[in-house]
Amino acid sequence: MSRLDPRLLLQCYAAGIFPMADSRDAAELFWVEPRNRAIIPLDGFHMSRSLRRTIRSGRFHVTRDRDFAGVIAACANREETWINQEIESAMLALHSSGHAHSIEVWNSAEPGPQLVGAVYGVRLGRAFFGESMFSTMTDASKVALAWLVARLKVGGFSLLDCQFMTAHLASLGAVSVPRADYVALLSAALGGGSARGGGSTRGGGSARGGVAAASFAGSGSAESAAARPAGVPPDFLALDRLLDATGAAGTPGPAGYVIAPLLGQTS
Repeated sequence: MSRLDPRLLLQCYAAGIFPMADSRDAAELFWVEPRNRAIIPLDGFHMSRSLRRTIRSGRFHVTRDRDFAGVIAACANREETWINQEIESAMLALHSSGHAHSIEVWNSAEPGPQLVGAVYGVRLGRAFFGESMFSTMTDASKVALAWLVARLKVGGFSLLDCQFMTAHLASLGAVSVPRADYVALLSAALGGGSARGGGSTRGGGSARGGVAAASFAGSGSAESAAARPAGVPPDFLALDRLLDATGAAGTPGPAGYVIAPLLGQTS
């Protein structure tokens, strides 16, 4: 029996710790609780003008949970990885139970769909724990992360946890917060009270990929679609309904014009 049954794994995430392995073939696991945690405040995502153009161009088609198994396999397929078979199996089980999700990016220019980037992670309460991301095409992982941030904003989430800071994540707005501040943010996201600091707060492109903790605050006209009254449960599927309502679902270019305004800052 795996040491990482879904219930235990969710309890660990709720406590602020997560599993890692030394390699793909490693038989042992260890538990990690970083002294400093990387997070991306949901209203502080940094979107360059070039990324905005890419999102709106229709160059990529973005989906949710279309190929979770393919995403985690691609994230593990690198020279150095922390994802061993036990972690992969546990994540597949969490996905089956509705607690783990992937955002996939497909190359629209291919004659057939080709997965060129993605991000996946674990959802619990109003928190999303970014586990890993990959990219085989320029900007694909950035697009995946941008769509994830938009989805979390629209769905009323309050924390996007990236675990470890990287230059890639920092360029997209990630900040590092001490363990105590992170615990307060996590507690608030899980319904345990208000986080200090309101919006203060695992990284793409590295062996331990991931996303970041984020504070939710709606702003602006497009972002108003993301504003959810207090007490309303988070909804990971809310963005799908928004895209359906605007007629942009399944159409890369028009969908990008819905997503981009939700992301706020342009640099």
